[in-house]
Amino acid sequence: CTARKLLLRSLSSNHMCAKEEALSHDDRLSRDSSHLNLSSLGKRSRSNSPSSRSEKTTVPGAARCGLDVPAEQLPTKHEIRQAIPRHCFEHHLPTALSLLLRDLVIVFCFGYAANATLRTEEMRLVDWLGWGVYAFFQGSAFTGLWVLAHECGHGGFSASKLINDAVGFVLHSSLLVPYFSWQFSHAKHHAKTNHLVDGESHNPDTADDLSYLLGINYYQLYDVLGDDGFAAFQLFAHLALGWPIYLLTNATGGRRAFGGKPVTGVMDHFRPSSQLFPPQWSRRIAASTTGVLLVLAGLVQAGRIFGGARIFFLYVPAYLVCNSWLVLYTWLQHTHEDLAHYGDDEWSWVKGALSTIDRPYTECFGFHDWMHHHIGTTHVFHHVFSAAPCYKAVEATRHLKAFLEPRGLYNYDDRPILQAAWETAKRCHGVASVEGSQYLKHISQLKPKSS
Repeated sequence: CTARKLLLRSLSSNHMCAKEEALSHDDRLSRDSSHLNLSSLGKRSRSNSPSSRSEKTTVPGAARCGLDVPAEQLPTKHEIRQAIPRHCFEHHLPTALSLLLRDLVIVFCFGYAANATLRTEEMRLVDWLGWGVYAFFQGSAFTGLWVLAHECGHGGFSASKLINDAVGFVLHSSLLVPYFSWQFSHAKHHAKTNHLVDGESHNPDTADDLSYLLGINYYQLYDVLGDDGFAAFQLFAHLALGWPIYLLTNATGGRRAFGGKPVTGVMDHFRPSSQLFPPQWSRRIAASTTGVLLVLAGLVQAGRIFGGARIFFLYVPAYLVCNSWLVLYTWLQHTHEDLAHYGDDEWSWVKGALSTIDRPYTECFGFHDWMHHHIGTTHVFHHVFSAAPCYKAVEATRHLKAFLEPRGLYNYDDRPILQAAWETAKRCHGVASVEGSQYLKHISQLKPKSS
């Protein structure tokens, strides 16, 4: 096989994993270890998959190998950890704070330069272009802060829960993210990765879902827009609208409410009474919503003082770019036509954690990957060991890859990100059902014959 490959496998198992509700970050971490010996990943069997494609199917821009791995040779989470140096799991507060300072300085410098050189009244073409360039790079810098807040939510920023929550709350609130609310739902994403019922964020739509999704019949929309038009719509819906819709409605989230109860209403991230959360989290949810409201009030007040147009151009376009980045990461790291999603009868924790893809992110000479603390190039390691510090993830990934790749268990897609995003939007639209091992299909393969 080539050095860069896509090893996307159906990770089948005959063992059922214990149920996991991820009540909190600490609960999730303690319960992860209970799955170590409950998961086994086996040989892909396409004959039982809904896609009915050949096992040897290749994907443009990637080679495949290591498809046959005997179950008895598969590692446990503990065995994977033993392959990675211990210091890769050790937090170092000075390093974490230096990264925070780095990102804050970059955000300040971009903002200062734009504010000093670009006009918001009687704007000329150069101003419009300048604000566009500013939004592109400042949005990437915002994403760096967003990733650090995400690390805080996992306990990966430092060894102190107080420091993690204080830093994470301020950073996420400043980017209009309800910190504790998203911490809870994101812990569920890690606890139930690629679970078709309880998985959180980018949980695939089923054939039935696509007939009426957020008030839209996607089959009819596809007939109107055509293949490329529908792919463009998918990109726009994900990158421009996906994040706020997810926070407001939990779209692409789990199919069951907290405690396994049926969903009877909108599950948003802002109301303490939302079915997404356990009752004991109500104060944290209220505090998170309050943090977002305070930042919005601060932006309005800043607009009154410095001018609404100036604050708008300094914050909103960059904020939207940041939103696009975080959706792009979570979408592409877990979505591929050769990556299985699992129902209750097939899912296990290790299976889900290894159903994650590392990607190159070499655009702009690697600026975005550096700015985003390598979250996209080290995502497999992050999903197996979510509390490990991001500033040790590059080294850890080298050891993780050396351990998993010979076993055919390391997923890597070497396509450029824009190409990968377009092809994902064009090919990966939904699954047949929420049972068994399901592979993402094109919408034309899911459309009922009567539609």
